[in-house]
Amino acid sequence: MQFNVAQQLKGPIGSVRQVKVDDAVPASQGSGTERVVGTLTFLRTDRSILVTGHMETETSAICSRCLTEYPQAAGFDIEEEFFPSVDIMTGAPLPPPEEGSFTIDEHHILDMQEAARQYTLLSFPMKPLCKSDCRGLCARCGANLNESPCSCAEPRDARWAPLKKLLARTQSRN
Repeated sequence: MQFNVAQQLKGPIGSVRQVKVDDAVPASQGSGTERVVGTLTFLRTDRSILVTGHMETETSAICSRCLTEYPQAAGFDIEEEFFPSVDIMTGAPLPPPEEGSFTIDEHHILDMQEAARQYTLLSFPMKPLCKSDCRGLCARCGANLNESPCSCAEPRDARWAPLKKLLARTQSRN
Protein backbone atom coordinates (compact mmCIF):
# COMPACT_ATOMS: atom_id res chain seq x y z
CA MET A 1 0.00 0.00 0.00
CA GLN A 2 2.52 2.51 -1.18
CA PHE A 3 1.57 5.56 -3.22
CA ASN A 4 3.81 8.04 -5.01
CA VAL A 5 2.54 11.51 -4.07
CA ALA A 6 5.27 13.62 -5.73
CA GLN A 7 2.89 15.20 -8.25
CA GLN A 8 0.33 15.97 -5.59
CA LEU A 9 2.97 17.60 -3.35
CA LYS A 10 3.92 19.82 -6.33
CA GLY A 11 0.27 20.66 -6.97
CA PRO A 12 -1.80 23.42 -5.40
CA ILE A 13 -3.19 23.26 -1.87
CA GLY A 14 -6.58 21.59 -1.97
CA SER A 15 -5.80 19.20 -4.80
CA VAL A 16 -7.59 15.88 -4.31
CA ARG A 17 -6.78 12.38 -5.49
CA GLN A 18 -8.93 9.29 -4.93
CA VAL A 19 -7.43 5.80 -4.90
CA LYS A 20 -8.93 2.36 -4.61
CA VAL A 21 -7.07 -0.02 -2.32
CA ASP A 22 -7.04 -3.78 -2.79
CA ASP A 23 -3.75 -5.02 -1.45
CA ALA A 24 -2.20 -7.75 0.69
CA VAL A 25 -0.30 -6.49 3.73
CA PRO A 26 1.51 -8.29 6.56
CA ALA A 27 -0.97 -9.50 9.16
CA SER A 28 -1.65 -7.14 12.06
CA GLN A 29 -1.45 -10.11 14.44
CA GLY A 30 0.75 -13.14 13.93
CA SER A 31 2.28 -14.09 10.62
CA GLY A 32 1.00 -14.22 7.05
CA THR A 33 -0.87 -11.57 5.12
CA GLU A 34 -4.32 -10.08 5.11
CA ARG A 35 -6.21 -8.36 2.31
CA VAL A 36 -7.14 -4.69 2.77
CA VAL A 37 -9.77 -3.10 0.52
CA GLY A 38 -11.27 0.37 0.49
CA THR A 39 -11.27 3.83 -1.01
CA LEU A 40 -8.95 6.62 0.14
CA THR A 41 -8.92 10.34 -0.58
CA PHE A 42 -5.59 12.21 -0.56
CA LEU A 43 -5.97 15.95 0.09
CA ARG A 44 -2.99 18.29 -0.32
CA THR A 45 -2.77 20.69 2.63
CA ASP A 46 -0.31 23.52 3.19
CA ARG A 47 2.12 21.17 4.97
CA SER A 48 1.08 17.57 4.33
CA ILE A 49 -1.22 15.04 2.65
CA LEU A 50 -4.42 14.33 4.58
CA VAL A 51 -5.63 10.77 3.99
CA THR A 52 -9.29 9.97 4.68
CA GLY A 53 -11.43 7.01 3.74
CA HIS A 54 -12.89 3.67 4.72
CA MET A 55 -11.04 0.37 4.66
CA GLU A 56 -11.99 -3.22 5.46
CA THR A 57 -9.94 -6.30 6.18
CA GLU A 58 -10.29 -9.78 7.56
CA THR A 59 -7.66 -11.20 9.84
CA SER A 60 -7.35 -14.16 12.16
CA ALA A 61 -8.25 -13.78 15.82
CA ILE A 62 -8.31 -16.06 18.84
CA CYS A 63 -11.61 -16.47 20.68
CA SER A 64 -11.36 -15.25 24.27
CA ARG A 65 -13.60 -18.08 25.53
CA CYS A 66 -12.59 -21.25 23.65
CA LEU A 67 -9.15 -20.19 22.35
CA THR A 68 -9.83 -21.31 18.77
CA GLU A 69 -8.58 -19.29 15.82
CA TYR A 70 -11.26 -17.81 13.56
CA PRO A 71 -11.51 -15.09 10.84
CA GLN A 72 -12.42 -11.66 12.25
CA ALA A 73 -13.69 -8.90 9.96
CA ALA A 74 -12.54 -5.37 10.72
CA GLY A 75 -13.74 -2.16 9.10
CA PHE A 76 -12.50 1.30 9.98
CA ASP A 77 -12.56 4.91 8.90
CA ILE A 78 -9.14 6.48 8.59
CA GLU A 79 -8.13 10.12 8.89
CA GLU A 80 -4.38 10.67 9.12
CA GLU A 81 -1.94 13.36 8.09
CA PHE A 82 1.29 12.31 6.35
CA PHE A 83 4.17 14.81 6.46
CA PRO A 84 6.92 14.99 3.81
CA SER A 85 10.48 14.37 5.06
CA VAL A 86 12.11 16.41 2.27
CA ASP A 87 11.08 19.56 0.38
CA ILE A 88 9.57 18.56 -2.98
CA MET A 89 11.22 21.44 -4.88
CA THR A 90 14.70 21.58 -3.34
CA GLY A 91 15.19 18.10 -1.84
CA ALA A 92 16.31 19.71 1.41
CA PRO A 93 15.37 17.80 4.59
CA LEU A 94 12.38 19.19 6.47
CA PRO A 95 12.18 19.36 10.26
CA PRO A 96 10.57 16.20 11.64
CA PRO A 97 6.89 16.48 12.60
CA GLU A 98 5.70 15.75 16.13
CA GLU A 99 6.50 12.30 17.46
CA GLY A 100 4.14 9.54 16.35
CA SER A 101 3.22 11.24 13.07
CA PHE A 102 3.30 9.43 9.76
CA THR A 103 5.81 10.60 7.18
CA ILE A 104 6.32 10.54 3.42
CA ASP A 105 9.81 9.24 2.62
CA GLU A 106 12.56 11.02 0.67
CA HIS A 107 11.32 9.40 -2.57
CA HIS A 108 7.83 10.90 -1.99
CA ILE A 109 6.27 7.50 -1.23
CA LEU A 110 3.34 7.53 1.16
CA ASP A 111 3.22 4.11 2.86
CA MET A 112 -0.19 3.24 4.35
CA GLN A 113 0.90 -0.12 5.77
CA GLU A 114 1.62 0.97 9.36
CA ALA A 115 -1.47 3.17 9.54
CA ALA A 116 -3.67 0.31 8.31
CA ARG A 117 -2.11 -2.04 10.87
CA GLN A 118 -2.73 0.38 13.74
CA TYR A 119 -6.32 1.10 12.70
CA THR A 120 -7.02 -2.63 12.29
CA LEU A 121 -5.80 -3.32 15.82
CA LEU A 122 -7.92 -0.47 17.20
CA SER A 123 -11.05 -1.78 15.49
CA PHE A 124 -10.71 -5.24 17.08
CA PRO A 125 -13.10 -6.13 19.90
CA MET A 126 -11.62 -6.21 23.41
CA LYS A 127 -12.73 -9.83 23.89
CA PRO A 128 -13.13 -11.43 20.47
CA LEU A 129 -15.66 -14.26 20.22
CA CYS A 130 -15.79 -16.89 17.48
CA LYS A 131 -19.60 -16.79 17.78
CA SER A 132 -21.97 -15.00 20.12
CA ASP A 133 -23.05 -18.20 21.89
CA CYS A 134 -19.55 -19.63 22.37
CA ARG A 135 -19.61 -21.96 25.40
CA GLY A 136 -15.87 -21.70 26.10
CA LEU A 137 -13.69 -24.21 27.91
CA CYS A 138 -14.43 -26.40 30.95
CA ALA A 139 -12.82 -24.82 34.00
CA ARG A 140 -11.82 -28.25 35.37
CA CYS A 141 -10.53 -30.27 32.39
CA GLY A 142 -10.13 -27.66 29.64
CA ALA A 143 -12.41 -29.40 27.13
CA ASN A 144 -13.91 -27.22 24.40
CA LEU A 145 -17.62 -27.16 25.29
CA ASN A 146 -18.55 -26.14 21.72
CA GLU A 147 -17.32 -29.49 20.40
CA SER A 148 -18.73 -31.87 23.04
CA PRO A 149 -20.08 -31.87 26.59
CA CYS A 150 -17.56 -32.13 29.37
CA SER A 151 -16.95 -35.54 30.96
CA CYS A 152 -15.96 -34.10 34.33
CA ALA A 153 -17.99 -35.20 37.34
CA GLU A 154 -20.14 -32.49 38.81
CA PRO A 155 -18.34 -30.91 41.75
CA ARG A 156 -19.80 -31.96 45.05
CA ASP A 157 -20.16 -29.31 47.65
CA ALA A 158 -21.78 -30.41 50.90
CA ARG A 159 -23.41 -27.01 51.29
CA TRP A 160 -25.71 -27.76 48.33
CA ALA A 161 -26.94 -31.11 49.70
CA PRO A 162 -30.13 -29.74 51.35
CA LEU A 163 -31.13 -28.02 48.12
CA LYS A 164 -30.51 -31.17 46.08
CA LYS A 165 -32.80 -33.11 48.47
CA LEU A 166 -35.48 -30.44 48.10
CA LEU A 167 -35.15 -30.55 44.30
CA ALA A 168 -35.42 -34.33 44.29
CA ARG A 169 -38.60 -34.23 46.45
CA THR A 170 -40.14 -31.56 44.20
CA GLN A 171 -39.41 -33.57 41.07
CA SER A 172 -40.79 -36.80 42.59
CA ARG A 173 -44.11 -35.06 43.41
CA ASN A 174 -44.54 -33.91 39.82
